Amino acid sequence: MKTNFVFGHHHPGEEKMASEVYQSKTTLYVLACWILAAFGGLMFGYDIGISGGVTGMDDFLIKFFPKVHERKLRAVEDNYCKYDDQMLQLFTSSLYLAALVASFFASKLCTVLGRKPTILLASTFFLGGAGFSAGAENKFMLILGRILFGIGVGFGNEAVPVFLSEIAPVQHRGAVNILFQLFVTIGIFIANLVNYSTSTLHPYGWRVSLGLAAVPGLVLFFGSMILTETPSNLTERGKDTEAKAALKRIRGVDNVDNEYEEIKRACDAAKEFKQPFKKLMTRESRPPLIIAIMLQVFQQFTGINAIMFYAPVLFQTMGFKNNASLLSAVITGIVNVASTFVSIYAVDKIGRRKLLLQACVQMFICQTAIGAILFVNLKPTGTMGSGMAALVVVLVCLYVMCFAWSWGPLGWLIPSETFPVETRTAGFAFAVSSNMLMTFVIAQSFLSMLCHMRAFIFFFFSAWILAMGIFVVFLLPETKGVPIDSIAERVWKQHPVWKKFMDEHDDSKSREMA
Repeated sequence: MKTNFVFGHHHPGEEKMASEVYQSKTTLYVLACWILAAFGGLMFGYDIGISGGVTGMDDFLIKFFPKVHERKLRAVEDNYCKYDDQMLQLFTSSLYLAALVASFFASKLCTVLGRKPTILLASTFFLGGAGFSAGAENKFMLILGRILFGIGVGFGNEAVPVFLSEIAPVQHRGAVNILFQLFVTIGIFIANLVNYSTSTLHPYGWRVSLGLAAVPGLVLFFGSMILTETPSNLTERGKDTEAKAALKRIRGVDNVDNEYEEIKRACDAAKEFKQPFKKLMTRESRPPLIIAIMLQVFQQFTGINAIMFYAPVLFQTMGFKNNASLLSAVITGIVNVASTFVSIYAVDKIGRRKLLLQACVQMFICQTAIGAILFVNLKPTGTMGSGMAALVVVLVCLYVMCFAWSWGPLGWLIPSETFPVETRTAGFAFAVSSNMLMTFVIAQSFLSMLCHMRAFIFFFFSAWILAMGIFVVFLLPETKGVPIDSIAERVWKQHPVWKKFMDEHDDSKSREMA
């Protein structure tokens, strides 16, 4: 498969570089690399989905959170407050706090050891987390298991999207990177199915749910052994011969000279910067850093994880019985997976910005409508009518649908492709840690916010969605079809706002500083 790339805006003298021919074929080996690495996303997704269902299981609550179980049984208990318990929320959120810290260590390991060993370590921690969680006899073991899961998630979420972006050919980079998010959604869906099945296994259903997290961990563990290291990382570490061989292997052709030269140029420039985190604080590094952090903040404040973590709890709040609420979560999981395929198809055709903006409109309407329905129909006591409850499930599905083809995958894709090689792992560490911090905040506070804000919590998320749309219109550039090591020249230096940060004087000054 032979591809020519021609872009609309170039500096003088860039025409030759812009029309380079990069040859590639999609081989069975490279497909295996994409899919096996994406199992890091499945680990993350499984964990997002499993915790909400487990926290709704009576056997789990009786063993670890008996007070919450007592409140759940009282018919007169406030619908919005029956699950408001800080320790119960800590069960879900402790993972993201651990992942936040781990992502910075993962950034260093990604550069020094490589993407491949970091992915292997992620799977090892995840296996440990599955063991402690499934065998937990007290809250300490339970939370320790969550922390080990969190370290695995921090390592995996740092290494996998960067790995996928670096081994993907430019014309398919969006679609390949979205495999990570696709596998996140598959993980959530599988977790919902598992919870639905194990909810009737008394008293050990919750142990089976948590223990099955070892399955994607094992696939990633053995799969990571056959992954190739990325050409960018090998070149960065001075292994030029291995890098060129790896590039030939993942492109499926021998003629990789043009692409390798561009990688080499980027890595040679990167060697001038010995301290990537210091370089990240310079003026010309601000555009990708601000974009990376804000995308993570916005991704979480759409309210998606409030729905994904606590979907079974949320549906129980609206009056569904335990099994019906788990089944509703399975339905949203199916929608989530199916809609991510839309993104794989559309991201390299339609572009990043249009998908994000379309989703803002649809998500705003859905969240506002859910808030209005709950405000009118769900009182502190009693249950909603089945018709209105079903309408809320439909709106949740419509909301999940557009998130899955936009802010879900693109929140990981855009930061993985916009940093130059010298700050790529450091910059992506900020993206991962920002995501984990915001996820922790939502996971730790959502049930309390639901208790105190009631239906208005959905209006709160709607306001954030409005802010996200404005941000995309004015500050987010389009990166569709631009080679990963040419982003600075062809994106940031062309953007009406960000080009002010990219002048040559600052660039030379930062090189002197480095």
